[in-house]
Amino acid sequence: MATNELSGCLIVTGMPGAGKSTVTQLVAELLPRSVRLDGDELRTMIVNGGVWALGEPADEAKRQTILCNRNLCTLAANYTDANFTTVIDHVVPDRQQWDFIASLLAPRPVMFVVLAPGLQVCQQRNAARDPRQRVDYDYSPLDIEMRRELADLGWWFDTSALTPDQTADQILREASRRAKVN
Repeated sequence: MATNELSGCLIVTGMPGAGKSTVTQLVAELLPRSVRLDGDELRTMIVNGGVWALGEPADEAKRQTILCNRNLCTLAANYTDANFTTVIDHVVPDRQQWDFIASLLAPRPVMFVVLAPGLQVCQQRNAARDPRQRVDYDYSPLDIEMRRELADLGWWFDTSALTPDQTADQILREASRRAKVN
């Protein structure tokens, strides 16, 4: 596999159950100089007063989402500038958040991969998770929103028939060509 072609920031997004956490870890492990950043982990750094992205009050949830995106991009920029391939696991639900993230990462090379095995596959995978890791809300509206707002962006990768290892390998081989957005 041609891992030397994969440099810059690789953002991997998708619905819960798409495989983001597993695949980003595998991709990062296969690269010679890499960092893996997880948007959910950054959010959990807030000890008191944290509000989930879809939580209430909505204005505070939005403010904390912007803060998370800003912190995630600052870390990604710092690591990328130090010649690490930065692999980001993060839900990017819409064009507004994408535009904000892209502006913070510019002018660094950015690749955007949407793991898109389909809603039913994501729901099955989510149901099979450890109950502590399960997502317990209807995320079918997220699927609709992402497809409507981001369909023309990056590489929409149907991974429904692939193992995590196969998915990671294909990302390493093809992301620099198929997922490059700037």
